[in-house]
Amino acid sequence: MNRLLFSAIFLLICGLASQAAADTEYLIVSGGPAVRKFEDQRGPGEQHDRWWGNFIRTARVRMQEIHKTAPAGTRITWLVYRGGYVRRAAEEHQPLTQNIESVPKAYPFINLVWFRSTDELIRYINHGPGRRGMKISGFEYFGHSNKYSFMFDYSSDTYATSTAWLHEKELGKISGSAFARKAYCQSWGCHTAESFSKAWKRKTGSWMVGAIGKTDYTYMHERNWQVGLSPGSRWVR
Repeated sequence: MNRLLFSAIFLLICGLASQAAADTEYLIVSGGPAVRKFEDQRGPGEQHDRWWGNFIRTARVRMQEIHKTAPAGTRITWLVYRGGYVRRAAEEHQPLTQNIESVPKAYPFINLVWFRSTDELIRYINHGPGRRGMKISGFEYFGHSNKYSFMFDYSSDTYATSTAWLHEKELGKISGSAFARKAYCQSWGCHTAESFSKAWKRKTGSWMVGAIGKTDYTYMHERNWQVGLSPGSRWVR
């Protein structure tokens, strides 16, 4: 009888430990689109974000994939830079922020969090509300970037530049202890692996997959909303 009781307790403890190990948070970050009034000043082959939802639909499809494959207990949080969509909405006369807010209504496993500044994003990474000791098991970024920065509002507030970014020199503000061991990190923006990925590894302890060269958000409906690579570009860690 004691042996049976011991076995039951042992299995219960093992089950709780396994569940606790799966209680992690996976972060998806979407930057904002360029506004059309700025992009219309570019040549046809140099324009960005002809469609406002480049960094929204790709993120949503990726979150669906994660939900299917992640361990039970993984919380998926979607952090979206609000200012870029407010500006694009005013230009297009469409309720873009409401469109984004409809995503977690259709997919309840997604926890939407708007952020308005880099500091807000960093605070969430370090001390997400309700995390209660959970580690970040994954981090992925959809948006504009260059070799040194994520650019959340590229060509949104100012032509061909950004006023809201996460520069590699700011990565020291991010707590490496927030991430689980072997957390999966990837940037789906341009040029990240040319410098930013290395700084991310030094500061957070986690490798980041990124592109050498440009990523491609055109004709995504023809490849199941997967981000592509421009000719001559490649993914590296």
